[in-house]
Amino acid sequence: MQSSLTTQIIALAGLSQAVSLLQSLARHNKLDPQRYQTTLASIANLNPESPLAIYGGDINNLRGGLETIISQLGDSGNKDVEFTRYLVGVLALERKLHKNRANMAELGKQLAQLERQLQHFAVTDDTIVGRLADIYSECISSLGSRIQVYGQPDVLKQTSVQQKVRGLLLAAVRAAVLWRQAGGSRLHFIFQRRKLVAAARELLAQTTS
Repeated sequence: MQSSLTTQIIALAGLSQAVSLLQSLARHNKLDPQRYQTTLASIANLNPESPLAIYGGDINNLRGGLETIISQLGDSGNKDVEFTRYLVGVLALERKLHKNRANMAELGKQLAQLERQLQHFAVTDDTIVGRLADIYSECISSLGSRIQVYGQPDVLKQTSVQQKVRGLLLAAVRAAVLWRQAGGSRLHFIFQRRKLVAAARELLAQTTS
């Protein structure tokens, strides 16, 4: 994929939105239904017509992610260290996945099978969420460097929540793949932070509240 700042922002917004949803789930056992559906649906969109098509072709679907980019990478003092840990952890996992051909091949195979299942179930159905969790465990967690999830212990011990967490982490990794394909790297957060925030503001201005 050709390097593009807009594509980088779409990818980063998708990643940020997945992480924000994960935090809301782990801390409060709450999820925004629309953003949750959009985020999970991105996982099985393997041959999109455009980067934005991964997220339903509507920039409004990434409003939450764009807002998170601005608040976490911008100059405001309201930074969430936990969010940064998740971001760094997901990007590190994606790099490991990219270097592991066997896991990449298995991931592609399982996502192709998932596409067929989605002909019969909604992406937020418990059956699909459970399948996403299994795919994450088999293809991503097995790489090592597991991501520590922080939240309320009584929430995180629930099987259904654990499956949703893994599904959201899989969506975050999918966004990280797009980020890398668009030329994104860790150095962008150091040397092009203001540029990323400015581009996120431009896209956010195109959304409707």
